[in-house]
Amino acid sequence: MNRAQRQLSEGILMTDQYQLTMAQLYFRQGLHTMPAQFDYFYRKNPSYGSHQAGYTILAGTGSLLQWMTEERFTADEIACLRRQTGRSGTPLFREDFLDWLLQEGNFAQIRIDGLQEGRVAHPTVPLLTVRGPFAMAQILETPLLNHMNFQTLIATKASRMRQAAGGRPILEFGLRRAQGYGGNPGVRGALIGGADASSNVGISHALGFDPKGTHAHSMVQAFAALGSGELGAFRAYAEIYPDDCLLLVDTINTLESGIPNAIRVFEELRARGHRPVGIRLDSGDLAYLTLKAAQALNGAGFADTTIVLSNQLDEMVIWQILSQIRAEAPKLGLEPEALIRRLVFGVGTALITSQGAAALDGVYKLTAVNDKGQWLPAIKISETPGKTINPGAKQTWRLYDQRDRAVCDVLAMEDEELDKMAELQLHHPVDSHVQRTLRREELSRVERLRVALPHGPDAPPEETIAEMRLRRDQDLEHLDDGVKRMVNPHLYHVSLTRRLWELKQKLVRERSFPRSKSNTP
Repeated sequence: MNRAQRQLSEGILMTDQYQLTMAQLYFRQGLHTMPAQFDYFYRKNPSYGSHQAGYTILAGTGSLLQWMTEERFTADEIACLRRQTGRSGTPLFREDFLDWLLQEGNFAQIRIDGLQEGRVAHPTVPLLTVRGPFAMAQILETPLLNHMNFQTLIATKASRMRQAAGGRPILEFGLRRAQGYGGNPGVRGALIGGADASSNVGISHALGFDPKGTHAHSMVQAFAALGSGELGAFRAYAEIYPDDCLLLVDTINTLESGIPNAIRVFEELRARGHRPVGIRLDSGDLAYLTLKAAQALNGAGFADTTIVLSNQLDEMVIWQILSQIRAEAPKLGLEPEALIRRLVFGVGTALITSQGAAALDGVYKLTAVNDKGQWLPAIKISETPGKTINPGAKQTWRLYDQRDRAVCDVLAMEDEELDKMAELQLHHPVDSHVQRTLRREELSRVERLRVALPHGPDAPPEETIAEMRLRRDQDLEHLDDGVKRMVNPHLYHVSLTRRLWELKQKLVRERSFPRSKSNTP
């Protein structure tokens, strides 16, 4: 695929075919400019099999808004659509529709409100609300889901790894195992969610980060084949990078060769006035090898050096390594927390692929249309009750208890001001028997979650990753520990106000297909 073809595939035609056929239908029916509202949300938190997430970290909005600013239909895209034919051989897309796309096919009139990047998010809560001309809002569906679902999935995995590591640095090493160009947005999501840096050079520089890395096994293999051995390889690396010397010690034998040779080179560096960085362990029993490496390094006067651990790490493996170190370090005369403070975790496949949970089930659903200035609620009804959407123009609020912990997200009608209400009557989104009443004095605060997310040439500069991380840390600090559990997390509550619940039930009654008498038991 050449550059022009790649641009075509990643531009405004990065959408599904039915988005375009629907857009033409709206055009032919005169509905293409009618204001419509779509909500983006997901239905379930990621489950990794033996362990589960109790929340997600929202990521991808900045990438999406930048893409929307840059992309529009040009003559190149129109030429592709003009070549398409239906089964009868006639053009699939008519010229008047293609002319309209060429003139008006951009996202300048689309408005997006929602949660800001880095915020903790929960199932069924509208994370983004899209309003704008029906046809272009429809075309936006696929690229929006593509940008948001994957980055949110990776940001969530990274957050869990950071939590398991107790805040120790996380380095993202996954580009070689990523799914094609998905490695780049994956790194962005990882940096928002919990990774401190990445080995991916291009996207790191694009996002304002210095890429991180060590050296290859092949360097040691080559020097060994040429007769200089592992020690010669380490010395060559230290000669070129004397102040950035971090040695990979498991190519031959970690305890018998790698660590002793690393210590010898470190001593030579110290004698020349340089301070070595540390070692990297990439195979074997990482907890055991960490303990033995720390013993050797401490004994040689290098108790302040870093120990990087890598090799198929995920949140559960990191948690197990730290648990083992805390249990066994005292037996070897090592102070566990001092040793843990030296650790850095290099994570690859498990993070960049969200191993165990391959996709986030984020969806983009029509929830309202505007006819003659009035927003009319739209609903999709499902035989699976949990998949019946929450209709209409809405606002989202987060409730905090007296500990200042987030205890519930509430979906309300757009004109409901929950922060001004003395009493909140809340309903379970599906189960009509589950409801409760909260008095305002039971809560420390009530926060409106949805804010405007502008795009286009006049939009403010894109937020930095640092700003998103700060927002992430603040939300996680106010999230109950039970919801953050690695295994079997506590269910975070999402509720509807009474008005929204009643609207939903009314629409379900009005638009459900009546059951025939022959089907009545």
